[in-house]
Amino acid sequence: MKERVLKLKKEKNAVILAHYYTPFDVQEVADFVGDSLELAKKAKEVDCEIIVFCGVYFMAETAKILNPDKKVLIPHSRAGCLLADMITPEELREFKKQHPEFTVVAYVNTSADVKAEADICCTSSNAVKITESVEGEFVLLVPDQNLADFVASKVKNKKVIGWKGYCPVHHRLKKEEVLNLKDREAIFVCHPECRREVRELADFVGSTSQIVKFLTTVKNKKVVLGTEEGTIFQIKKQAPSLTVIPAYKYFVCEQMKMITLERLLKSLELERYEVVVDEEISKKALVPIEKMFEVG
Repeated sequence: MKERVLKLKKEKNAVILAHYYTPFDVQEVADFVGDSLELAKKAKEVDCEIIVFCGVYFMAETAKILNPDKKVLIPHSRAGCLLADMITPEELREFKKQHPEFTVVAYVNTSADVKAEADICCTSSNAVKITESVEGEFVLLVPDQNLADFVASKVKNKKVIGWKGYCPVHHRLKKEEVLNLKDREAIFVCHPECRREVRELADFVGSTSQIVKFLTTVKNKKVVLGTEEGTIFQIKKQAPSLTVIPAYKYFVCEQMKMITLERLLKSLELERYEVVVDEEISKKALVPIEKMFEVG
């Protein structure tokens, strides 16, 4: 299947972008593996006719918004994100109507129609910088309450509040589970989508790509990993001597695991599950995404 994917990719002038949380064999055939910010940047830069986005639907939508003239495919049309589903555009419009003094920062883990209602977008790697850059004293960060709490702890000159959403995979991790695994020889790293009680135990908090880069610099040989286990593949590629232990037994995003090698192959063969974004929504959503890139 890998050989067939690589052959088809060349024949069809396609580029495969894969998130860290997808299965290992999908990452192996991808042209680029990254977190949401890196993949958004790469989607903007790629020179191809077809983008096959191996990730969940909001990521593929973002790739389509940035590349309206390219065909964007997703290997499974129902690979969604429960965090992104925790806010609707109607709810956000109602909040803005009642609280016009708030600047809305939308995490990329949102649907295109929610992004279209935002002032600027952010990712977990640039959320602090983005929030610091916006005008005004009041900021609503949607939809992740834990990321918003993390940003609020770093940005002192603004009142930052969060939506009541959360990533079920990261929010599931409890303080007690980390304490049971962490010893003097181990370091603990986690994603800002984790609860505050968990982040306070961490030696490093950052986006998935920031975690991978950080672990290439550490002298410790044992790591307790507070993010999705798919990240282990890239960590072991870049720091093979590390022993990496997931912070809880089944630290898995089931939606990302829907993107299998077999489905990737079928998507390329049949060019199926094309991502389509309403033109008006796409134009509105592009504005906050581009603002994010301008801030850097």
